Amino acid sequence: MMQAQKRRLGRGLAALIGDDAVETLPGEELSGLRQVPIELLHPNPNNPRKQFNEEELANLAQSIGDKGLLQPLVVRQRGDGEFEIVAGERRWRASQRAGLHQLPVLVRELSDGETLEIALIENIQRTDLNPLEEARAYQQLLQQFSYTQQQLADSVRKSRSHIANTLRLLNLPDSVRGYIEDGKLTAGHARTLVATDSPAELANKIISLGLSVREAETLSRENSVVPLSKAKREKNADTRALEKQVSEALGLKIEIKSQGREAGTLVIKYTTLDQLDAVMSRLMVPERLF
Repeated sequence: MMQAQKRRLGRGLAALIGDDAVETLPGEELSGLRQVPIELLHPNPNNPRKQFNEEELANLAQSIGDKGLLQPLVVRQRGDGEFEIVAGERRWRASQRAGLHQLPVLVRELSDGETLEIALIENIQRTDLNPLEEARAYQQLLQQFSYTQQQLADSVRKSRSHIANTLRLLNLPDSVRGYIEDGKLTAGHARTLVATDSPAELANKIISLGLSVREAETLSRENSVVPLSKAKREKNADTRALEKQVSEALGLKIEIKSQGREAGTLVIKYTTLDQLDAVMSRLMVPERLF
C-alpha cells in the first residue's frame, strides 16, 4: 500500500485527467467520465489557490460559453454522495458564470494528501500560484501529511532549494506578505528580503523606487551587511587611517571590519572586471605581496 502510494505521488496531471485507458495501480479505482450536476460539485477547502483573477475568469467563462468545457474536472466523492473538486476549481467557477448545468468529471479515490498534491501540481503547471499560496501548500504537505522536503520536491518536480526558499517567505512580516499577495512584490523580490534585518523597510523602498530583482538583491546585500553603519561609528582613527592607506595603494575603495579583538575582514570593492583583474594580478605575484 505504501509502495503504491509513493508510486502514485508525483505522477502529474496527465495520468489523472487522461482517458479511461490510463493505467491504474493495484487497488486504485478509476471511474469513467460522467456528467454531474454543477450544484453537486464543491471546492476543496485545502486548495492552495485562494485568489482567482476576475479578468481571467471572465475570459474563460466566455470561452466555455462558446465552445463548452473541453477538459473534465477531477473529483472525489464525499460521504454525502456529492463531490469535492480535486483539480479544476477555476474551470468550475468559470462554468458557473457561463451558465452550464452539468460538467464532465473523472471520479477518483484519493487521500487528503494526494488531493492537496494534485491541486498544487495543477496550479503550478497551469497558472502560477501566488508565491505565498505555494508556500502554504508546501507547509501543509510537510506538516499535516508528513512529507519530507525531498519527497515534496520530487512530487512537484521542483528543486529542494526552491522548496526551502519558498517556505522561507512565510517568515516575512505580515505587511511584506500582503505586498506579495497584492502583486506589488514578486517572489524574486521577496526572497531577497528573507535574510535582511529590516524586510518591511526594504520592501517599501523596493516598491517606492520600482527596483528590479537584481537591484533589490544589491539593496538587500548592503543591508544584510548592515551593521556597516554601526561598524563605521565604532571604527577608531587607526582603522580609518589604515583603510585610507590601503585604498590609495590599490586605487579602490576598501573596508576593514573588526570581528573581535584580533580577527576581522578586509573588503575590497571593485566596479569593473578590469579592476578585479588588476587586484588579482597583484595578489598572485609573490614580490608584490608586501
